[in-house]
Amino acid sequence: MGRRLHRFAAEASKFLTVGGVATLVAFVLFNGLVHGYLGGPGPLNAQPILAFVLANTVGMLVSYRGSRSWAFRDREAVGPAGGRLAFFLVNTLSMLIPVGCLAFTRYVLDLTDPLSDNIAANVVGLGLGTAARFWAFRRFIFLSPRRLERRREKAALEGARA
Repeated sequence: MGRRLHRFAAEASKFLTVGGVATLVAFVLFNGLVHGYLGGPGPLNAQPILAFVLANTVGMLVSYRGSRSWAFRDREAVGPAGGRLAFFLVNTLSMLIPVGCLAFTRYVLDLTDPLSDNIAANVVGLGLGTAARFWAFRRFIFLSPRRLERRREKAALEGARA
């Protein structure tokens, strides 16, 4: 396996591990808020979108810590606040994917059972959202040393022209 492919595979597996932990946290919170744990509906049963956003915001905090300190630790974070702002922006925008899947299942298909909610939001939606986040993190936030150097060279050239 080539060096680049090995690095990509290592980052992808770490990213998926961190995402798995964050998803588990969000999954438990979401299901507790919407469907409850003790046989009755959860406190946000009538508001599954709000419950999903709240649960996944907590999961996002877990994801940032794991991504920054483990999955992408060999990459330099760019942007304001060491990439935190961009990280939360990418996560918030990519959260629209599972929210859209959940809303479609709930409000178009009129399916409100736990299985339908979880397949829509936590299988289909999060699968698509995870792929979008991995691409965006590598492309815009946690840059490889080579990409970071090219970005710096380009900025220096543009500064010299001005």
